[in-house]
Amino acid sequence: MIVIQNVGPSSPARIKRQWVKRIKWGILLGLMVLIYGTHAPLITITKVNGQVPFNPSSCVVMIELAKLLISLATLLLTGGKSALYAPPRLALVAPYAVPAILYALNNNLVVLMQAYMDPSSYQVLSNLKIASTALLYSICLGKRLQPAQWLALGLLMFAGAFHSYSSLNLEDPVGSEAEEGPRLHITTWGLFLVLVYCCVSGLAAVYTEMVLKSQKLPLSLQNLYLYMFGVAINGLSSFSAVASDKSFLEGYSGVVWTIIAGQAANGLLMSVVLKHGSGITRLFVISCSMLVNALMSWVILGLQLTPFFPLPVTMIGLAAYLYYR
Repeated sequence: MIVIQNVGPSSPARIKRQWVKRIKWGILLGLMVLIYGTHAPLITITKVNGQVPFNPSSCVVMIELAKLLISLATLLLTGGKSALYAPPRLALVAPYAVPAILYALNNNLVVLMQAYMDPSSYQVLSNLKIASTALLYSICLGKRLQPAQWLALGLLMFAGAFHSYSSLNLEDPVGSEAEEGPRLHITTWGLFLVLVYCCVSGLAAVYTEMVLKSQKLPLSLQNLYLYMFGVAINGLSSFSAVASDKSFLEGYSGVVWTIIAGQAANGLLMSVVLKHGSGITRLFVISCSMLVNALMSWVILGLQLTPFFPLPVTMIGLAAYLYYR
């Protein structure tokens, strides 16, 4: 009789591997939340007389270029040099152009929407992308969500909207309107653009996840294809735009390079989540980062937290429990 020990479903080796995996995911997601949450405060720190001293479009190009170079270095260091010798098939590479186009479209939509609504309305309504991403995730990837999970995503969306709304300064509307014009406004065209923006944002995330999971390629090679198009499309958009009063690298400081490094790292970490996790996890990361953003703004910039701050914190915690229990 042969007895094999410690190979059952609850063997110590299996339990240890599960805990190691959970710890790794916890560190990865925590790092992403931290980078997302500190992005806006770091941009605020760079401002001179209320204006950013650098060219934002050049910053996007540099972020995409950094992700491309890191992906290339990772591919070479992990023994994937052979993949670079033979030119890849067009059918293999072409799908990676779609996310780059969708993200470039969304970047332009964000700028366009500002003409039809105030920034605060955009901040509140943009939380609808949680609903659009969940719907597209369920339809395009065939993932059936349980009622409790739909409830969790609804809580997540309302937590984001409530946090955005509670952060608005709505005091003394008469005096403010006399000095600065209406604070909150949105046109019908602006509402339509917000809906398009949320759908494109959800489609970009879901499509990227679908491509990364459908092709059995090393993630570093997939990132190389993805950010190759990102550099090309964003570079073309940057250099074809109306000439800016700032040169390409003008106004870059240590903080700006920190922003570039952080966003590049976050993009690469997000590809890990989409490849081995899900786009829904991405939504929880973004929602949690709003809370980190508020805390960092309080610590670094001295902004005051509203008395309602604990409510979205509780809602996000409850949403995470309902979705992942």
